[in-house]
Amino acid sequence: MTAILTRRSEQVLAEPSPSQAEFTYLLRGAATAPDHGRLRPWRWILLRGDDREALAEALAAEGPAQLHQQIKRKHLRAPLLAVLVFTPHEHHKVPEWEQLAATSSMAHALMLLLHARGYGSIWRTGRLATSPTAPALLRLADHERLLGALNIGTAGSAGTPCRKPLEDVTNRVTAFAAR
Repeated sequence: MTAILTRRSEQVLAEPSPSQAEFTYLLRGAATAPDHGRLRPWRWILLRGDDREALAEALAAEGPAQLHQQIKRKHLRAPLLAVLVFTPHEHHKVPEWEQLAATSSMAHALMLLLHARGYGSIWRTGRLATSPTAPALLRLADHERLLGALNIGTAGSAGTPCRKPLEDVTNRVTAFAAR
């Protein structure tokens, strides 16, 4: 509950970020999220340093010239850019929408694990998810789709984040009565 109530989308992120081994360790935990058929219809592409620069440049080149630097900077805000690729499987029991739900659950679990480990993150979609050139640059297969990316690093804000208040959700729950 503490991780859920104190996690925030962090705009300012710096080193350190998780190593590939630490990211993989946390992903092993996140992969326990509900996933009918254990299809794991996702994969992550980790970008650091110059690799982030190459992606940022490609995305900036797609936008208006006057926004080139702004778009580029936006994609360089964190030391680790973890791009989430949706890799749906043909399956007789598990439709694509359910595989997308499993992928989303895993991504949220990963964000909570990163937070619990002391890292900050923010989920980004936007230009990356709709880019005509990024799939080729990142070597996606024809059936794969970019969903977005997690910007990951250490949050710039100091101190313990305050807990979000629990919202009243009673109007979102009903009890079914057959009679």
